[in-house]
Amino acid sequence: MFLSRYERMIAKRYLLPGKGEAFIFLVAGISLAAVMLGVAALVIVMSVMNGFRAELFDKIVGLNGHAVIQGYGGEIRDWRQIVAQARATPGVTSATPLVEQPMMSTFNGRVEAVLMRGMRVADLRSNKTIGDKVLSGSLASLTPGSGHVAIGSRLAEALGARVGSQISLLNPQGQTTPFGTVPRIVSYTVGAVFEIGVYDFDNSYVLMPIEDAQTLLLAGDTVGMIELQTTDADRVQTIVAPLVARIGNRALLSDWRTMNSQLFEALEVERVAMFTVLSIIILVAVFNILSSLIMLVRAKTRDIAILRTMGATRGGLLRIFMTVGTVIGVLGMIAGLALGFVFLHFRQNVVDFVQLMTGQNLWDPQIRFLTELPSKPNPIEIAVIAAMALVFSFLATLYPAFKAANTDPVQVLRYE
Repeated sequence: MFLSRYERMIAKRYLLPGKGEAFIFLVAGISLAAVMLGVAALVIVMSVMNGFRAELFDKIVGLNGHAVIQGYGGEIRDWRQIVAQARATPGVTSATPLVEQPMMSTFNGRVEAVLMRGMRVADLRSNKTIGDKVLSGSLASLTPGSGHVAIGSRLAEALGARVGSQISLLNPQGQTTPFGTVPRIVSYTVGAVFEIGVYDFDNSYVLMPIEDAQTLLLAGDTVGMIELQTTDADRVQTIVAPLVARIGNRALLSDWRTMNSQLFEALEVERVAMFTVLSIIILVAVFNILSSLIMLVRAKTRDIAILRTMGATRGGLLRIFMTVGTVIGVLGMIAGLALGFVFLHFRQNVVDFVQLMTGQNLWDPQIRFLTELPSKPNPIEIAVIAAMALVFSFLATLYPAFKAANTDPVQVLRYE
């Protein structure tokens, strides 16, 4: 939109009203603030929801893989052969055998339900989801026969245990005696404490070498599942399709979509719903631009008539008022993006401050899954939000601009 020199001068004059026109300036300022808050709200909410989904995906998939081969009856006897077949499948980057079993853990009279997981030492140490999150101790202490385990930070808090503590694991599937099954209780030393950032994992996981897990469960040389990582999580079904035919009826293969379908579908529905609702906030904010321009046109009717008699064209008046409204929208959009990015940068500080002031736990890991408020701005979404604010602002200028352009100077100045 190209303006002539006099059109730019008049547009600037209307954007910064003079003495006695403070009310119009106040309404325009409110319009700008409304657009700013609407854009900021959209940027903040969408970035947090994207971050929430990305964090959950990275950490859940980091522990459970893109796909899992589960043995019927909880056992895979020829697991070495299946691991070799999986690694030979194009697109599969790793195949990790696991032994996993729900159990009870005790320490100093405290009892907690846990999920014992046995992994090969090399796989355990190379897993970045675990290896990069060790708070105390070292995964190097976890060797076959050492009697050392790694536990989640929340579980350590619940038990009151720390590195060096002796915790006991109770396996209900113990030895059979004439008096019934006697549960198997084995003591282990805490060699490391980790915090993945997902509450359920940190509150329940006990990790140990796979050989120790097999001994604890009296499972012999069997595993319960094989975790697969692929080159592309979104194409996991296509990548593992040849492997499904190879394993036949020996085991069942499930991908991450199947295992966590309800969670990720719920997040996607909520994401779309929040975008729609918050878009309405921007639309409502744009109505403020519309009302402020209508008030401006009514207040400047005499000036418009004089400009028309001096030779101003209807197109020129259209451009002037469209520029005024669009500039308000652009400034509001820029301020909203800036406010949104500042909030996202200090998001955890804001949450902590609000919790301190209200005394309420706004981010309970037991409910939110994650221990901290995540964020992942999506450049495409941010561009869509900015474009939407600009388009809505531009459309709001059309009616007042046409109203001003169609002003009849004869009727306005007849009695002057």
